[in-house]
Amino acid sequence: MTRSASFGENPILARVFRGDRVESVHRGAWVVTDGVGHVLQGQGHFELPIFARSAVKCLQALPLVESGAAERFGFTSADLALALASHSGEPQHTERVSATLERLGLGPEALRCGSGAPMDGAARRALIRADEEAGAIHHNCSGKHVGFLALARHRDVPVEHYLDPDSASQREVRAALLAMTGLSEEDLYVAIDGCSAPTFRLPLRALAQGFARFASPRGLPSEREQACRTLLAAAQEHPELIAGRKNRLCTELLKASPGELFPKIGAEAVYAVAHVGRDQALAVKMDDGVWRGVHAVVVALLQQLGWLPAVLTDELAAFRGTVLHNAAGLPVGSIEVDLETLPHP
Repeated sequence: MTRSASFGENPILARVFRGDRVESVHRGAWVVTDGVGHVLQGQGHFELPIFARSAVKCLQALPLVESGAAERFGFTSADLALALASHSGEPQHTERVSATLERLGLGPEALRCGSGAPMDGAARRALIRADEEAGAIHHNCSGKHVGFLALARHRDVPVEHYLDPDSASQREVRAALLAMTGLSEEDLYVAIDGCSAPTFRLPLRALAQGFARFASPRGLPSEREQACRTLLAAAQEHPELIAGRKNRLCTELLKASPGELFPKIGAEAVYAVAHVGRDQALAVKMDDGVWRGVHAVVVALLQQLGWLPAVLTDELAAFRGTVLHNAAGLPVGSIEVDLETLPHP
């Protein structure tokens, strides 16, 4: 296998100040496209491929709905929201994962995502008090894996092979992602994600295109259009299942923009946000893979695009990093976002 080390040097999108001096910088790229891939605005090397990681869970979940698997196994809108989620491992997440697995006739041992400590501090402390170890149901991708298991069962794929990229169910997932992003098989590099599922390397522009199509699905084949609308509704109905009750940007964006925005984070500082019904989506990738930078840049971009109000809620302002505080609550610095809008014809 030939190892590729190419990674274009992107512009600085955010500077972190301690006092009034720069302490760190975050480089990255961003792009806004429509559903056919026209670039509307952007900055940096947005045509270079990146690993989309968990940002594409909404595209990976399309066959779960389209195939009839979700209906067959009694998935509610809350169950579908978890299939899109990178959740915090709270009881509202883990209890639903366990219940859905039970409907499939499976236990937690069927999950191949590995164990993952809850991102939610209260959930972690509860496990410690109970002298219990985190399991696969606590992994932030366990909801996606339950969806994969349901699709595999529906397609008669042996449970132990549900993550095999060449299995019938995972080929269906990959085909849905290709169709939504406008790519061909030759354009896509497939590797193994942190949760052991296939993960896809694709241009940042293609990620934005897929999100724009997902959130503005008019004109897609009828089954796919309905699947998109069903999943969008699930996210809007259950914002805390998509991420968590505290310190999660996806949840706060869903709450702040009912029915207007569909956001999704991916590991290594990937983020995509679609404007529902407007046929536009934003995709961002920070070179250093740090969430602090991508959070600040995403919120600033959404304000610049007019997708969020100029005055942010306290919760969103915290992600924007206008003022940074230390553990004692003292103001110690700020994050300054530096965006150069590059309109395209």
